[in-house]
Order: sequence, then structure tokens, then C-alpha cells
Amino acid sequence: MAKFKEISPARLAAFNILQQVETGAFSSVLLAADEPRLQPADRALCHELVLGVLRWQLRLDRIVEHFSKRRIESLDPAVRIALRLGLYQLRYLTRIPASAAVNESVSLVRIARLSSATAFVNALLRRAIREEYDPVAAVSDPLERIAVETSHPVWLIDRWAKSFAMDEAESLALANNLVPPTAFRIVSTKANESKVLAKLSAAGARLESSEVVEGAWRVSAATAMLRELSAAGEIYLQDEASQLVALIVDAKPGERVLDLCAAPGGKTTLMADRSGDRAMIVAGDRSATRMVTVVTTMRLHGLGSVKPVLLDATEQLPFDPGAFDKVLVDAPCSGTGTLRRNPEIRWRLSPGDFAPLSEQQKQILKRAVEMVKPGGRLIYSTCSVETDENEQVIHDVLASDARFRSVTTVRTWPHREGSDGFFVAAFERWG
Repeated sequence: MAKFKEISPARLAAFNILQQVETGAFSSVLLAADEPRLQPADRALCHELVLGVLRWQLRLDRIVEHFSKRRIESLDPAVRIALRLGLYQLRYLTRIPASAAVNESVSLVRIARLSSATAFVNALLRRAIREEYDPVAAVSDPLERIAVETSHPVWLIDRWAKSFAMDEAESLALANNLVPPTAFRIVSTKANESKVLAKLSAAGARLESSEVVEGAWRVSAATAMLRELSAAGEIYLQDEASQLVALIVDAKPGERVLDLCAAPGGKTTLMADRSGDRAMIVAGDRSATRMVTVVTTMRLHGLGSVKPVLLDATEQLPFDPGAFDKVLVDAPCSGTGTLRRNPEIRWRLSPGDFAPLSEQQKQILKRAVEMVKPGGRLIYSTCSVETDENEQVIHDVLASDARFRSVTTVRTWPHREGSDGFFVAAFERWG
């Protein structure tokens, strides 16, 4: 156990989390699970290290490859992660002593039982201190230059450039590396807005009313009070664009609403809350584990109008056709609008992933349209910025369906609104 004492809790936690992310876990889930075990300062550093390394992974890897003369894939995963952690601290965190960044990275490799690599890690990081190598300057191709500068896969930058133009792709990629604002909503069934805001202000919070969606707030500082209010069910931490989806659905008292891909429940519970808990909202999802989160949140918020149901939205739905006033399809997607919060997604996606996602989205949408009653509304949304998951999906399913007409289409962008990148389209059924 003595070896563990050489390393700060924040760096050890970050190292363990990044190893799990490397094998398929999600950083947001792991960070939330580690939070109770860390002191506030260690928790903040752990978050910074994990998300910073994941955001800047490509640039960090290019530095490793330059100094080591080896492909990053040839290194043991634990060595890769220790080097990324050390380099991130050296290049991006000005308040971290260089000696701490180097020494603790070496200790992490030793803890991983790779003592034979300690000299290699030590030498590379110390060389990085002496030599100011810039991996961006080493690239001449304009597309690859943006990819390295913003730390995104080249193919993804190329995809966005073809869809939105090069300048827009670069702006989006740059925004993906910014720390997103913390946004929340007040749960009206449990709390009074003025009292909640007063508590936050008294705790030192800096509050800003959202310009993206009515009723949302951006906040900085007062982390402990935010956690306390969230745990009490008085507020719900939720990106503004996600809140916008529920507001576009606009569930009214007495209406029957079907939420086909409900987990983890943020939009579901907001719809219920805004209707005064007087709409009948059927919340469906095929994951029993994720539905537990929906049920937990509705109970915490004191909502009785949400009816949880396990279902697969790509298959025949267990409801009568035309049974709902409003149907929300918040479809499973690539998540490219959430790369600020989930930076590992950019390293997991491949060009071949979008066509299967698009087909799944169309299957769900085809099931959903039959559930909308005449005069009712269908709302389709994703947290993706890809046109083939958004405009193309609704075109392919609804363009030839004379029963539906478009009511509104909204897009949000990290580099424009400062929110997650969402696509929302609403349709009204005529016949």
C-alpha cells in the first residue's frame, strides 16, 4: 500500500477511470461514481485530468510519437495513459509543478506493475519539459491541421467540412474542447424558484438566465449547494438544449404523451413537471437498468403522472394506433452534439457507424407515427449534429406521408448557443 501514498487521490482516480474508458466505459458515469470518495479539490482535479486528456488525446499522442519515435498503439495502455496524464499537466495546467506531473506519472506506471517502463516515461516527460514541440506546426495538410489542432479524428473533421463547410467544422471542433456551462432547471413540483435562486446566491453562485430555453439557468461556483439541491430533488442538472426538446413537446394537462426512448428521464420528468404533473406520460425504454434511473428521478421529483414501460421502440408497440396526443422520439444517436461532455465518443465512432444508426432511427420513427392521433404532434430529436441522423431521417420517413406537416425545426450548436448540439423537429398530424 505504500506505493499508493506516492500518488495524489485525484491522479490515481483519473488513471483508473481512463483505463476503464479505454476498454469501453463512459467517463461521465465513472466520474459520478468516484465523486463521493474524493475531497472537493481532488474531485475537481480528477475531472479536469480525465476530461482534458480525452479532449486533447490526439495532440498528446502526437507529442508522444514525436519524442518516442513509436506509434502510440504500440505502447501498453497503462503507459499510454500515464504519458497522456503527464503531458496534459505539463502542457495545459499551469498551476501543476512539472516535477509532480512527471514523478506521479512514473509512479502510476509502477502501480500498473510495469516498472520496466518507468525510465521510458520519465525520460519522455522530461524531454517534453525541455523541448517545446508543437504537433500542429508539423502538419501541412489543412484538414489534418484542424484535426490535430482541435484533437478530433481527421475523418470526422472531413465529414463536418463536407456537411457544414470548413470554417463551421473548425468552429464546432474548437467549441467541443471548451468546458460546457453547468445548466439546471428548477423542479416546480418540489421547489420555489425564488427560494432556490436565493440559496444558490447566498452560497456564492453566479447565475445567468438561459437565452436558449425558458426556465433554464446557467450557474458557476456553489458546487456543494448545487449537489445538495439536486439530491433533494429541487433542481435537475440538464443541458439547455435537452430542456428545449421537452418545451417543444409542451405536454398539457390531460394530454396523453408517449416518450419512446425515455431513459435517463430528463426530458420525461421535465414534461411532467411543466404540465403540473397532470398529463399522462408513458415513458418507454428497452433498458431495464436505465429505466431504474427514470423511476428514481420521477420519485425524487414527486411526479405521479409518469408511467414507466419496458419496450423496444423498433418493434411493434403495445398501444392502439392514434392513442396519443403527442409522441416524442428522442432517438438513440451518435452523440456528436455532446462531445464537450463525452469527449471519448470522438475516438469510438467510425465512419461506418452512421448508416446503422440512421436505419434504427427510421425504424423507431415509423413505429412512432402510427401512435399519433389526428390533430396530435410528433417530435423527433437527437443530440447529434449529423444530417443523416436528422434531416435525412425525417425526410425519408415523413416526406411522402401526407398525414403530417412540419411545424418547426430547431438546431442548437456548442459554438453558437454554447449548449449541446441538438436537432428537434415537430410535425402535426392532419389526417
